[in-house]
This record gives sequence, structure tokens and C-alpha cells, in this order.
Amino acid sequence: ARRQQRIGGSQRTVSSRAALDSYFQISRTQEPAAVSVPHLEPSHIPGDNQEHSSDETIEVSDSDSSTSEEEEEVDAGAPLVPSAQETPAPASLAGLCYICIVWSLSFRNSTSPKKLEPLVPVAPLDEEEGDTCAICFEQWTNAGGHRLSALRCGHLFGYTCIERWLKGQAGKCPQCNKKAKRSDIVILYARTLKALDTSEQERMKSSLEKEQMLRRQAELESAQSRLQLQVLTDECSKLRKQVQELKALVAQHSVTASQQPGSSRTCFPGGLPSSQSQHKYHFEKAFVVSQAGSCRVMAYCDSLSCLVVSQPSPQSTFIPGCGVKMMSAANLKSSQYIPIHSKQIRGLAFGSRADGLLLSAALDNTLKLTSLATNTVVQTYNTGRPVWSCCWCLDDTNYIYAGLVNGSIMVYDLRETSSHVQELAPQKSRCPMVSLSYLPRMASASLPYGGIVAGTLEGACFWEQKAGTSYRPHHLPLEPGGCIDIQTEINTRHCLATYRPSKNNPCLRCVMMELTCSPLTEASEDVVCSSNPVQTFSAGPTCKLLTKNAIFQSPEEDGSILVCAGDEASNSAMLWDAGSGTLLQKLQADLPVLDICPFEVNQTHLLATLTEKMVKIYKWQ
Repeated sequence: ARRQQRIGGSQRTVSSRAALDSYFQISRTQEPAAVSVPHLEPSHIPGDNQEHSSDETIEVSDSDSSTSEEEEEVDAGAPLVPSAQETPAPASLAGLCYICIVWSLSFRNSTSPKKLEPLVPVAPLDEEEGDTCAICFEQWTNAGGHRLSALRCGHLFGYTCIERWLKGQAGKCPQCNKKAKRSDIVILYARTLKALDTSEQERMKSSLEKEQMLRRQAELESAQSRLQLQVLTDECSKLRKQVQELKALVAQHSVTASQQPGSSRTCFPGGLPSSQSQHKYHFEKAFVVSQAGSCRVMAYCDSLSCLVVSQPSPQSTFIPGCGVKMMSAANLKSSQYIPIHSKQIRGLAFGSRADGLLLSAALDNTLKLTSLATNTVVQTYNTGRPVWSCCWCLDDTNYIYAGLVNGSIMVYDLRETSSHVQELAPQKSRCPMVSLSYLPRMASASLPYGGIVAGTLEGACFWEQKAGTSYRPHHLPLEPGGCIDIQTEINTRHCLATYRPSKNNPCLRCVMMELTCSPLTEASEDVVCSSNPVQTFSAGPTCKLLTKNAIFQSPEEDGSILVCAGDEASNSAMLWDAGSGTLLQKLQADLPVLDICPFEVNQTHLLATLTEKMVKIYKWQ
């Protein structure tokens, strides 16, 4: 049999135990001198990595001594000491040794505990120090803002929590109310405390922020590259256009020089050829825009192939104000009404942009941009005064112009949505700005500079555009008073001024002028822009309305110029050949013609005339 003691205990062999017992029995019955000392064999204590090879070796523990049949129970209070009657006084050396051995064994059994208790009490798991912050009840971390921190008093918190607490709670510990300050916060690096490992999370968060920053930087660079590409594309388009204009100018001069005196093609003063075509404008279709009248102006959008006409709201009770009505030039059908202004619209204009933004000026002191793609107003500028006219900058589509009732011109930048960027003050009288036209830069011999042709009731002025938003005014010599409209022809640098009847001239007159420039001095780079009358066209004796006329190139594309103006006396639109001054056609209308707009759709040349209620379309054929 094999017994193994778990805690404390001694090991002895069976042979040594038997020798001691036999000696104990002999010592009670015999004299000590006759007792032979038994030979005690040393006890065999096996190592931790050895096995007991002998079957006679038994391991005995003090806790298991009560189950052994060979051992006697020994009381802790009564040690096994032989009495005086049983043990002789003169004991031999062997007997004394035996008594000492028995006494030590008895004392060990009585004093050694049954089970070893730990010296330091172990607290249960539930009573261990917590791993959450006492302020936010969230777990601590060993990295990041909520890492484990402590105050001088020894209480533990998350770093961000205790930092915010000391800022707003009069500098006291939230647990013991001892005074504390921000400098008392100490970051702990404790192994025995449970802390949520967020180092990987913080590293991933840092990588994400870095990636987002790089992505934003890449998007910004991409946007800048696209903007630079757009600018370069526009510059390339302008250069190509100038090259084409130069080629056309060279070809025109070559044709003029090669013409003989007997040629059927004649040129009149101003270098304009006369139209020899047999084609005319024929009535195509009529649209009723508003039964109540009050239609004023119209404009054509080349990119969307649509004609827009100003009109009052058809349902003034529900939607008061004024807006525009769209008409498709492809199928000649009217479309929906778009409300824009609260008062009458005095000017409409489209630029060279492909998005189809409509610029409108009205008497409600506003200048607005309307998207025809969404039929909504996308930008509104408050001018502070009624606006009588407007136009786009054809050299830079980010700029627009508004002519006010006091004769000043407000310059707006689409990138600046709050207010105007510049104001061009009137040069002489403060009459309403009845017309605005922009001449783009061209490689022309007569006027290569770009700028604004502004017409008032008292005269006209050409604002030459310098670098950026710098403008230089040039007064144009017109007849004093009575000017109601000025229109321009971009390619030939001609303008058309319309005058009311007066005492000296009892009829409505349209004077075509050529814009020219000459150097101020021989050594100076500054120039003086002026206008020279080329042709005069006369109409009826009545002009009570501020009408808008048109000057444009002939649909025959032979270099000739056509002039069309409304005549109130005959309620018609009169068409002249600018080269010869002859009247080509008289397009009849029911009411006075207020606006005229030539345009081209699918290689078909059309002409639109507007009255207070109706639009008529004429086709060149």
C-alpha cells in the first residue's frame, strides 16, 4: 500500500518503525543493560522526479496517521512520555534517543496544522479593484485620451474625464473631495490593473486620419488641376477664335482688293458689301405669350436652343410678379412659365456658358441668375436701385454687368455672391442705362480691345477693359438727347443707335456707326476710341416706347450686314441692308414691335419679333 501526504509530513521506512516498536516493548520488561540497540536504517526520501522502486516503502503523513493500523493515536495535550513506573531511572543511551525521537514526533503532530493556510488573504474576484472610470463608468485604456491616470490622493480615472472634471468642479477629487489641480494628474503604467488595449485602435485611427488628409489633399489638387485645365481650354478657344477672325479678315481684304470696278458686288462707305440675295424672311409661326400684355424683352440661348420671353405672371393671384416663358426653337412650341422677379423685367441676356444661365434685370432692384436646367433662381444680387439693362462679359464668363437707373454700371463676379466688385460711375448725366452690350477682344484693325458699350438717354460710352477689373471710359460722339437704344455687331465692330423723332429730324432714325481707335500720342500706348457714322435708316414719325432693335450679319454669310428696327407708326418691323441702306422687307405685326432677336437653329436662320402679347417667328428662305 502506498500513501502520499499532500501538505507537511515525514517519511520513514517500515524496518526502522518496526525496530523502534520492538525496542519500546523490550524496554518495559527488561533491564536497559540487556537491551540491544537496534540498527536504524535511514529513511528514503524520493526526489520529485524519481519513483519508489520498493514495495515496502510507505509514505506516512501526519493528517493520515489516524487511518494507519500500525500507528497509535497520540493526544496533543498528553505527549507520549513513559511514566516513572514503566521506565527505569538509569536509562541507557539508546533509550534516551528513542524517548527524544518519540517526543519530537508527538510535538510535531500536535502543533502542525491540518492544512496550510495562505499567509496573505486573497480577495475574491468581485472585490478586486475596478477597471472602469469613476466619472464616465467606461473602461480605462492604456493608450489614447482615456488612458489610466491618478491624482495625488490615489484615485484612478480616465485622463480626459479627470481633466474635464478639474476644469469645471472647483479643483477637487470626485471621490474624496481633496484639492487637486491639473498638474496633479499622473499617467499610470500599471500591470496589475485591467486596461482595455486600444493601441491598435489608436494606430488604425491615426492611419485613417492620415489617409483622409491625403485624400482631401488629392481631391484639392484634382480640383485645382481641373480648374487649370478649364482655364487653359478657354484660353485655347479664344486663341483659335482670334486665328479664325484673322483668317476671315485676311480673306475679306483679299476679296475686296481683287474686285474690279464692273463687278456686281458693290461696297458702300464703311467697307460693307451690299446684299444681292433674293432670299427673304417668311412668316413661320406665332405664339401668344400673355393675353394681358406687358411683355417686354426676349433672348435666345444657343446651347439649349430655346427662346425666352419676359411676361407677367399668368396667375398673379397665386404667383405675383414677373418671369419668363420658354419656347423651344427646335419644334417651335412654347413651354412652361418660370417666376423670377417681383416687378417688370427690363433686360435678359445669355452668355457663352454651356450651362444655360439666364441673366435678368428688373425694376425690383435685383439682378438674378436662373438655371433653365432646373427652372430655379440660383443667385440674386441686390443692386439697391432699379436695373434697366444687363449683359455678360464675353471674355470672362465669371463677370456680369448691370445698368442702373442712375446711369452707373455695377460689375459682379459670380465667385463673389455677397455684393458687387466694382462700380463704374456715370461720366456725365445720371440718366437711366437703357442698353448694355459687351464687345469681346478681337484682332481687328478698327477696335481690337474688349469692353462695354453703354447707352443712356443722353449719350453713349465705351468702357475699355484693361487688366483684371480695370476699365477706362471713352466717350462716343452721339447726337445730344433722344437716344433710346444702342446695339452692337461683334464681328464687324459696328453699333446701331436709335433716336426718337425731334424738331430737326421728325422721323425715327437708326444710325449705324463704326467703332474705331487711334493712339493718344505717337509714343503712347493709350488709345482713344470713337465712333464714325456709316449709314442712317429712317422710319415712321412715332416713337413712344423704348424699343430694342437689332444689327446682325446676313444669313447668306456673304459679309453683308442687316438692320431691323420696329416702327410704331405702321406696327411693323423694318429690315434694311446696311451696305446700301435700302429697305428689304416690312414684317407686319398687330402691335408695336418692342424687341427683335435673330437666331439660328439646325442651319436654319430665324427672326423673332415681340409685341406686348405675341411672338412671331420668321424663316429665312
